[in-house]
Amino acid sequence: MTQNDNTNPLKGPKSLEGHVAVVTGASRGAGRGIAVELGAAGATVYVTGRSTREKPADSYGQILALSEMQAVPGTIDDTAEEVTRMGGRGIAVRCDHTREDEVKALFDRVEREAGRLDLLVNNAWGGHETFNGVFEAPFWEHPLANWDSMFDRGVRNHLLASRFAAPLMVRRQRGLIVATTFWDRDRYMKGNLFYDLAKAAMTRLAFGMAQDLKPHGVASIAVSPGWMRTEFVLAGHKTDEAHWQERPALAATESPRYLGRAVAALAGDAKVLEKTGVVLRVGDLAREYGFTDIDGRQVEAFEMPAM
Repeated sequence: MTQNDNTNPLKGPKSLEGHVAVVTGASRGAGRGIAVELGAAGATVYVTGRSTREKPADSYGQILALSEMQAVPGTIDDTAEEVTRMGGRGIAVRCDHTREDEVKALFDRVEREAGRLDLLVNNAWGGHETFNGVFEAPFWEHPLANWDSMFDRGVRNHLLASRFAAPLMVRRQRGLIVATTFWDRDRYMKGNLFYDLAKAAMTRLAFGMAQDLKPHGVASIAVSPGWMRTEFVLAGHKTDEAHWQERPALAATESPRYLGRAVAALAGDAKVLEKTGVVLRVGDLAREYGFTDIDGRQVEAFEMPAM
């Protein structure tokens, strides 16, 4: 199967030209995939996170050891350059999304430089920082540190960025806030109570914010991808994006850019406010908007195995 990662059949080029977006946690994984696809649609994207070429984030030692990786993959600089290469304008801004002062400074800069904000993608996530290699276990066997990483450095990140982004959108009576989450029709993520609870909180947060924002013409939507081939997932399976198809276990995976195309589709939908307050699966959005993953497949919406 041949990959054609520069082609998105969703829309013509520059469909988001003039749009200004902030994508948090965009050094790698889902955030990078979203930022790149927004760039392909012509958007200006503020790419934020802690990993820069000069100084990578230093809190991933445990998962790096488990993945047998020497360094954290990806930086905001790499992503911003890719955004620009794809046709948009990428602007790398180092921001620790747990720090209120740094988040405020980020949105002050966006307002000062761009004068508008059309899209915020809440993706910054601390859950990887405490991952110990065990995903499925009863809640009493998971470390309590997962609460701190998934809530204080996960759910709180979404709320904090939204608090500063919302006034910029409300003033213009338009905008979209997207939360990346996990959702399978309210089924329980058996074996990982902390993860299940954190993602449910993000989904509920998106719903709650929608109630306050809708009267001002601003939408808030949670978007749930399937099993993504992030850098850490590929490393865990001892492969890379060029060779993942040689690993049968990864057959049902999707690239982070599949999620990116879903977000770009929502950002370009003039009637997106009709979807506010809901959680949407990427596979379902692919059918609705007519896009595919970078390998040409229209991957079905993820569903957990029956218990």
